[in-house]
Amino acid sequence: QVRLVESGGGLVQAGGSLRLSCAASGSISSTNAMGWYRQAPGAQRELVASITRGGTTNYADFVKGRFTISRDNAKNTVYLQMNSLKPDDTTVYYCTAGLTTNRFVSWGQGTQVTVSS
Repeated sequence: QVRLVESGGGLVQAGGSLRLSCAASGSISSTNAMGWYRQAPGAQRELVASITRGGTTNYADFVKGRFTISRDNAKNTVYLQMNSLKPDDTTVYYCTAGLTTNRFVSWGQGTQVTVSS
């Protein structure tokens, strides 16, 4: 099992930036893949971005060119740099980890991101 602790959410104006962090502890192999999802009230959780231990990344179309996912394997931490934020980006963001990007099994508690217009 892996414990994931997120930080970095908050309130920002449209066009601004935020950086989310997620520190993992526990089984290292269970963090071969890490990522960020988001979920608005009443909506399904959707992938924002993912990254493998080797650095292969994948992004949702709605964040391409604005968000960047990265990780520090030595610290077992994944980051999400969010630039050019829009009010539509307002929601709770969840860190996730798993053996592969198709098998995310561990989840953080979520961090709120609010973008004001």
